[in-house]
Amino acid sequence: MLLARVIGNVVATQKNQRYEGTRAMLCRQITPEGKDMDYTCIALDSVNAGEGDTVIIVQEGWGASTASTGTPGAAIDSAIVGVVDYVDLLK
Repeated sequence: MLLARVIGNVVATQKNQRYEGTRAMLCRQITPEGKDMDYTCIALDSVNAGEGDTVIIVQEGWGASTASTGTPGAAIDSAIVGVVDYVDLLK
């Protein structure tokens, strides 16, 4: 799983019918302190996240597929599965 920030939407005029009704979001991985990292990915949104939200991304095909489309087996590598309210670091 990754901690990331949604940095934008990805618009597709055509997409596979298995992805109908889903939104693709551009996400940048962040540290627990909220600092940007170099990794950026496209993830299907299963929790109605918006730009600027801190999210949890699952990067495992079966879980990502099931979370984002409701049925297993679609070719999906990354899905947003949670919106983070806050990160509590014990120091």
